[in-house]
Amino acid sequence: MFVYHNAQPVEDLGQGVTRRVLAYGGTLMAVEVTFATGAIGPLHHHPHEQLTYVLSGRFAFTINDETREVGAGDTLYKAPDVVHGCVCLEAGVLLDTFTPQREDFLSTM
Repeated sequence: MFVYHNAQPVEDLGQGVTRRVLAYGGTLMAVEVTFATGAIGPLHHHPHEQLTYVLSGRFAFTINDETREVGAGDTLYKAPDVVHGCVCLEAGVLLDTFTPQREDFLSTM
C-alpha cells in the first residue's frame, strides 16, 4: 500500500492541534499530529501501545508522573493504559504509531 501525505484528510482538533491519519492496516496505525506553540495534548490513557517520534518542535511530555522536555529526533514509548500528555513549547509535529489501531480515530474520518 502507498499512502500519499497530501491525499490524507487533516482533522482540526481545536486549540492549535491537528491530526492526520497516515496509514493503517492489520493492527498498526501511523498518525501525524501538529501542535502550535502552547497547544496542549491533555493527560489521557488508552489500551493501545504507542510510540511517539518528535519530527520537529519542543514538547514537555508527561508519562505517568514524570515530565521531561523532548525535541526533534526523540522517541517516547507509552505502554497500554499509562497516563500521558504534553504541552507544546515550540510549534512542532509528532509521528504517533499505535498498536492495535485506534478505531476511534477512524470513526471521525
